[in-house]
Amino acid sequence: MSKYPLLGMTLAELQSVVKSLGMPRFAAKQIAAWLYDKKVSSIDEMTNLSLNNREALKAEYEVGGEAPVDAMCSVDGTIKYLYRVGENIFVEAVYIPDDDRATLCVSSQVGCKMNCKFCMTGKQGFTTNLTANQILNQINSLPERDKLTNVVLMGMGEPLDNLDEVLKTLEILTSSYGYGWSPKRITLSSIGLRKGLQRFIEESDCHLAISLHSPFPSQRSELMPAERAFSITEIVDLLKNYDFSKQRRLSFEYIVFRDVNDSLIYAKELVKLLRGVDCRVNLIRFHAIPGVDLKGADMETMTTFRDYLTSHGVFTTIRASRGEDIFAACGMLSTSKQGENNKN
Repeated sequence: MSKYPLLGMTLAELQSVVKSLGMPRFAAKQIAAWLYDKKVSSIDEMTNLSLNNREALKAEYEVGGEAPVDAMCSVDGTIKYLYRVGENIFVEAVYIPDDDRATLCVSSQVGCKMNCKFCMTGKQGFTTNLTANQILNQINSLPERDKLTNVVLMGMGEPLDNLDEVLKTLEILTSSYGYGWSPKRITLSSIGLRKGLQRFIEESDCHLAISLHSPFPSQRSELMPAERAFSITEIVDLLKNYDFSKQRRLSFEYIVFRDVNDSLIYAKELVKLLRGVDCRVNLIRFHAIPGVDLKGADMETMTTFRDYLTSHGVFTTIRASRGEDIFAACGMLSTSKQGENNKN
């Protein structure tokens, strides 16, 4: 029989575990400390639990960490890790060192239902949601774990489509019993699903990044079919109800496609759309994927676009492009690995 993983359990869940095993209530905090502070790999290492309690715990549970099965290293220091989450099922996490910052981009689903035109993960279709164990394991089992300064849920999948497990992960990352991180070290990226957006804002203090990519709803729906269910104008209207000026940051992600959304017409419309919203815009270079006829804009065009937005009151940055030599786009490495295994 397979055992239940402890990694990814909240304190309340650990309290239920120790109660069911007849262990004292305070043992839940002890187990949490071993998992999230000391980051042990086995129950045997939890030495302040009695031998009998460790044996009882081992009979049904395990720590549940699993090292990455593959890695690709870029010349710029970026490393894309592949984690197994099932039989011939893999997800990616990308480690991005940058001077005094080290960011990990983690996945929340295997595949994705959103089918955005520019996203390789969407081309896989949707397989399953990741559990809090599988999401947190990407962080906990990372070889560079102790160097991390930031985590972004921007990898494979739509985090708001798996919100229960994502919120559990965020609780563990930010709680005193868990990793004890400031919410300001964590960003969730979403296309803006109605059913989860409001709940995330109200239940978490982590930063929020909305994938925008076009200020025109008709064009955005071609790039991002989810626009038809919840438009960018509705998303912006909802966000105006919340104060993003202090505790957290609101960003809009904008991939700049050559001759698609890179002219000043689009910049002017963005200024109109985001008027009155305390936010920033991150311009992103497009990483080409197979079978998609989109191309990235050149740096001169992106710089002109940025300068227009900034000069009209919308603070804008150009995100540095990283890892282009290692299957840079989300989903490409996992797609390649699953394809290899299907041939064998």
